[in-house]
Amino acid sequence: MAPQPYKILIVAPSWVGDMVMAQPLFMRLHQLHPGLLLDVLAPAWTLPLLARMTEVHEAIANPFGHGEFNLAARYHLGKALRQRQYDQAIVLPNSWKSALVPFFAGIAKRTGYRGEMRWGLLNDVRELNKDKLPLMVERFVALADSPDSPLPNPIPQPKLNTDEQTRHTTLSKLGLDPEPRIAALCVGAEYGPAKRWPAAHFAALGKLLHAKGFQVWLVGSAKDGEAGAEAARLSMDTCLDLCGKTSLNEAVDLLASASVIVSNDSGLMHVAAALDKPLVALYGSSSPGFTPPLSHKAHILSLNLSCSPCFKRECPLGHLECLMKLTPQNVWEQIGVAINEENHGTI
Repeated sequence: MAPQPYKILIVAPSWVGDMVMAQPLFMRLHQLHPGLLLDVLAPAWTLPLLARMTEVHEAIANPFGHGEFNLAARYHLGKALRQRQYDQAIVLPNSWKSALVPFFAGIAKRTGYRGEMRWGLLNDVRELNKDKLPLMVERFVALADSPDSPLPNPIPQPKLNTDEQTRHTTLSKLGLDPEPRIAALCVGAEYGPAKRWPAAHFAALGKLLHAKGFQVWLVGSAKDGEAGAEAARLSMDTCLDLCGKTSLNEAVDLLASASVIVSNDSGLMHVAAALDKPLVALYGSSSPGFTPPLSHKAHILSLNLSCSPCFKRECPLGHLECLMKLTPQNVWEQIGVAINEENHGTI
């Protein structure tokens, strides 16, 4: 009789970008456990990303909203998962409530970082050394190995799968032409205004790209609708506003169709990196020293002002110079570098 595969349940983070950055952990676990069966408990809105990760056996929708406790429902979910007989759970969020389901599921080994009085809920508790592990992806990957084990070198980069037929179906549904010169501009950042390059700058950049023969698509969720509409208007409609007009799965197909992507520090920035696309990532209040795009094709632009990174949702000084002074011309020049590296030629 063949041995049973090792089974792991990941309790995943809620943010799109964090989910992408968790994929190197999944890759590392497969390296350590050949034949691994890896399931992921994750918010429903992130399931399209997990469907594009070959490392994931099954994605299980986490029904609890942000901040929702609901102890009875967590108990019933954990009890329902007992029959799967997981050997280990790895809990990525640091909250107390995120560790409840693996405990109720009776999973023998429950791994995670110390946080919010989780003694008992976790029995493989790790101490986080932020100086030793400055990057979020490092903190995730470190949970795959035993404590104090060295990180793999290099850490594997995220890779989202794309299907050409599905991609073309998405483009056809939206009435888009899959010609080669497409620039996707990701105008949003859910965390707050201090991470969003101004709509007027996106519009000016869109005009530059359009003049060079690019289709310019503004990509984002419904929450980015105002920024997308303003950028399209200011661009004199040289930019096509697609914000809020796609599902996350369709947005991934749009980015997979682009020849270059410009993005704020956002979930879509990490998606673009995982699609291995030439990428220009714009940083204002946040820092690439913690959550950089995980791709060799990513080019990071940050003015590194004395007041940044402040990690605030809104500029505490009221001027947003970290992004206002990052000009469309600055970004245009970096796009040229990114495309030249990709094509070994000129823009």
